[in-house]
Amino acid sequence: MTFRFLVLGDSLAYGTGAASPQDTLGSRLTRVLRESGRATELSVLAVPGATSLGLAEQLDRAAAVDADLALLVIGANDLTHQVPADRSAAALGSAVRTLRERGTAVLVVPTPDLSSVAWVPPAFRAVVAGICDQLRARQTRAVEAAGGVVAPVGPGLATRFSADPTLFSADRFHSSSAGYALVAEALAPHLLQLAATRRDAAA
Repeated sequence: MTFRFLVLGDSLAYGTGAASPQDTLGSRLTRVLRESGRATELSVLAVPGATSLGLAEQLDRAAAVDADLALLVIGANDLTHQVPADRSAAALGSAVRTLRERGTAVLVVPTPDLSSVAWVPPAFRAVVAGICDQLRARQTRAVEAAGGVVAPVGPGLATRFSADPTLFSADRFHSSSAGYALVAEALAPHLLQLAATRRDAAA
């Protein structure tokens, strides 16, 4: 039986900044699933630049995948495009609910801490971090109410990214291959736990 793994969201879900397709988040986590004994098929429908408001279109394209497990990485563009937090969280919650109704287990990586990116002036980092925290809290409530799981990796990853510029790609915003490796390592246990739950439910 093939385990169908779906990746939705923005440029971080797509893998912008990675040196090769094998270094992207989807590819790295697919290898994690395969190494756990699951024959896994990856479908990446993420769109660089997407906000939560664009998830509905991605879900339309994902309907034919019939995924067992979906990873959603979304939120950074909601902040940079100034999408109201209530609309952002509601759109994410709706996307998770749709996937759950299709029988898909859902792991969400919410808004990253954008205060760690180089172009944020030090004087504004606390403010940016606070705004990210507020949106992340709204996203978490919406995801959990819709039956999804939020990966609790944000603060730890932000600290690592702030301390190591090599985790960013040349644009100083997206992750580098090393950055994606770090994110995948943090997500792997949560992904495997959810995959096991999905397998047990199917059985």
